[in-house]
Amino acid sequence: MLCWAEAIVQTRPDILHIGYIGSYARGDWGVGSDLDLIVIVERDEKPFWRRGLEWDLSSPSVPADLLVYTQKEWQVLAAQGWRFCQTVEREAIWVYERTADDTLCPPVEVSATA
Repeated sequence: MLCWAEAIVQTRPDILHIGYIGSYARGDWGVGSDLDLIVIVERDEKPFWRRGLEWDLSSPSVPADLLVYTQKEWQVLAAQGWRFCQTVEREAIWVYERTADDTLCPPVEVSATA
């Protein structure tokens, strides 16, 4: 996961956050579990359902699902109190947050004000 995040950040300067949720984040994964990735980008004009299609998910060692939100979408959904946003805020493990030096970081919280 970290190798994938590190590589993808080099090709996508619009990435603000990369994390994972679900069974891998909770530590209760098992045979057949997939990796649920969430990425927050500055902006993307493509419809939500098409965004994840262009990302290379061949390098994570397990099957992966990807959700890509724009920063504005995430802020609006979180402000509206969407249960999914609450789940992400509660259980996400954030492995990348764009910083001045664009480094991978320890887990961080991403909220409506991020």
